[in-house]
Amino acid sequence: MADNQPIKTNNNVVYALDFDGVICDSAIETSITGWKAAQTLWQDMPDSPPSKKLISDFRKVRPYLETGYEAILIMRLLQQGLSITKLCNHYQEELKLLIHNHHLDTKTLKHLFGKTRDHWIKQDRQDWLNMNPFFAGIQQALKQLEHKTWYIITTKQTRFVELILQANNIKLNIDAIYGMECQMSKIEALLYLNKQHASKKIIFIEDRLPTLIDINAHPQLQTIKLQLVSWGYNTPADRQYVKNTSISLINATHNLISY
Repeated sequence: MADNQPIKTNNNVVYALDFDGVICDSAIETSITGWKAAQTLWQDMPDSPPSKKLISDFRKVRPYLETGYEAILIMRLLQQGLSITKLCNHYQEELKLLIHNHHLDTKTLKHLFGKTRDHWIKQDRQDWLNMNPFFAGIQQALKQLEHKTWYIITTKQTRFVELILQANNIKLNIDAIYGMECQMSKIEALLYLNKQHASKKIIFIEDRLPTLIDINAHPQLQTIKLQLVSWGYNTPADRQYVKNTSISLINATHNLISY
């Protein structure tokens, strides 16, 4: 039974944190990048930026997103009037249908999403950074780790993580960021860290329940303490689920790191 209490930090504890959904509230930027990319694919997309309502709707669908390019398809489906309920309940089917109907492919979508994001950063880096805020209280929590051993394990490109950390005055050696370029799954990264810090307790903090379930099932990662954050991209059902597991639920950012 999860006790919903954070593990107290000391010199024998190593923290590993996911980035999007734990540290950075990237849903705003991801939805806008998806919208901008969709405008290049469909001529009937409005020229204006997405409305606050559409961004809010995207946030509700965000727990189901696995790869950034899917934001293009989500924003198109929402703009076309597909209900949030139907999109969430039939997520993969709706995305596959849109790809099929418009003769798209994932390679092209991935390239377009990355190109659109890079263009935005080149044109107005500060605006892009403004759309990638830290969750409230996260900066203060991370400041507590300045003299501790901690890592970021993410599917995001390291260069984006670096930009956002720097903008928030958080210092972390690039070698401690396991980003997309490492070509390691989160399980592989944790297996490596487990060997590097064999005598220490590792705590992994994530916002996606499926990721934590996969890690929890791995026989070589049973000593790692797993925590799900309530403010990330997960659902009420996800948060309810962990209450009957060994995965702890963190309900407030000020409990992320505790001494």
